[in-house]
Amino acid sequence: MRFTPTEIPDVVLVEPVVHGDARGFFMETWHAARFAAAGIDARFVQDNHSRSVQGTLRGLHYQLCHPQGKLVRVVQGEVFDVAVDLRRGSPTFARWVGLRLSARNKRMLWIPAGFAHGFYVLSEEAEFVYKCTDYYAPECERCLRWDDPDLAIDWPLIEGAAPLVSAKDAAGAWLGEAEVFP
Repeated sequence: MRFTPTEIPDVVLVEPVVHGDARGFFMETWHAARFAAAGIDARFVQDNHSRSVQGTLRGLHYQLCHPQGKLVRVVQGEVFDVAVDLRRGSPTFARWVGLRLSARNKRMLWIPAGFAHGFYVLSEEAEFVYKCTDYYAPECERCLRWDDPDLAIDWPLIEGAAPLVSAKDAAGAWLGEAEVFP
């Protein structure tokens, strides 16, 4: 596996070794010792899987009192995946990183606790899977506005059309009013 820090060094692009032939492929998506050697010493407690249609934007989600580290990947289709640093004491506070993840490129992204996370579906549909370091706690869940001008995320919106968002995500907090991590 290759581990490459992004512009926000705590967010890491993970590229697995893919063994393929005419029958298909095999790859490791998690190996605790290899990840620990790369500085990611995570203990996962929950796996999630979602399916979304093209133009769907999910996020930007985070949990304040039970923060989750996430290892995310796409098993069908393609998404633009975004992590926003919400650790007030961090030198990269309020900065974001966005990468294309797809079933084809098989890349994964490690997003540590203290970040908001979201993704936008570029393909006709996408299936997105992720491992979490803490359990889902709805009472702790928060949502940051995907279109906050203070963040200025450069979402690659298809034909400039407004994304499909849930009512919860449309009502997310602006960065200046959001509860963030110390």
